[in-house]
Amino acid sequence: MSLSLTEPVSAGLQKRIARWWLARQTPTDTWVLGQRNIYILPTRAGLMFAVTLLTLLLASINYQLNLGFVLTFLLAGSAVVSMHMTHATLRGLTLRLKPPAPVFAGDGATLEIVLSHTGRARYGIELAEALGESRERRTSSRRGNWFTTRQTEHHHRRRERKVSVDVGAGAQVDAHLMLSMPTRGLHAAPAITVETRFPFGLFRAWTLWRPAAQVLVYPRPETPPPPLPATSNMPMDADNAVRAEGPEPDGVRAWRRGDAMRQIVWKKVARTGELVSRDGHVSARAQLWLELRATHLKDGEDILSRLTAWVLQAEKNDLLYGLRLPGREFMPSRGDAHRAEVLEALALWR
Repeated sequence: MSLSLTEPVSAGLQKRIARWWLARQTPTDTWVLGQRNIYILPTRAGLMFAVTLLTLLLASINYQLNLGFVLTFLLAGSAVVSMHMTHATLRGLTLRLKPPAPVFAGDGATLEIVLSHTGRARYGIELAEALGESRERRTSSRRGNWFTTRQTEHHHRRRERKVSVDVGAGAQVDAHLMLSMPTRGLHAAPAITVETRFPFGLFRAWTLWRPAAQVLVYPRPETPPPPLPATSNMPMDADNAVRAEGPEPDGVRAWRRGDAMRQIVWKKVARTGELVSRDGHVSARAQLWLELRATHLKDGEDILSRLTAWVLQAEKNDLLYGLRLPGREFMPSRGDAHRAEVLEALALWR
């Protein structure tokens, strides 16, 4: 059974309209809501409310009920006021997306969105991934109804991708939107829907936002991590010592009386309980080269997964490690900057 047959027609039409509209927008990480980018339509409850008002009006006309006219126009006036309040809940809001942090494939990425304004309090604002259901994995089973199972999973995952916030008067609030990132690479941040049905749920006001930020997804590390390849000794002297990136120098030694406090490697003390000091130069240092052929694997994604696990393991063991890829080479080093550079190369490797 094809997806187009099981998916509601209205949902498919909404996605096509959303894609067409988003293609016309310029990506931006700051989105100011105003008259030109907020849209409002009645909800199902609002349509039923309108049918009820029409029925009351016809009954009042037919039976000449003065109190019926009063009730009908009172409810209609409340609906009009509700429409203006729903639209005003979004009008004047400013949304700003912070740069997303890199994640590993299969882990959830977090989009941190800051909502701010200078007016009155705003309630019942919902943020969700506009086209997120397209990343849903299709599953089937011989037992049970396939369509029912898929719809249940769809609604469960859709709820996980939605967050509701209230913004106080003249305040700003951080909203964290969770995304699933199953594959490595550099992915554009998904389009975001910001909507509200406050106060009565009769109208839905919304906007479509296309952020410019990108999410870097590292390869998923192999678990459990395989043993590291053999290391080799790299001779160093005082003239051309290789220094690691970050706050720690190349080597450590046992603490000696008279060493300054800033020489103590506090991370190692916390991890091992042994008091050691930094040694800026050492005569030799073990270095580790990570290469594609060292994995002894054939599948490209499996190779990257193993190399990623080795990078994390080498960094955990405070080893100097380098990476060789076809056409690129990263000299042995360590530290957060070196780790990020190597993992980025693995994420973008083709």
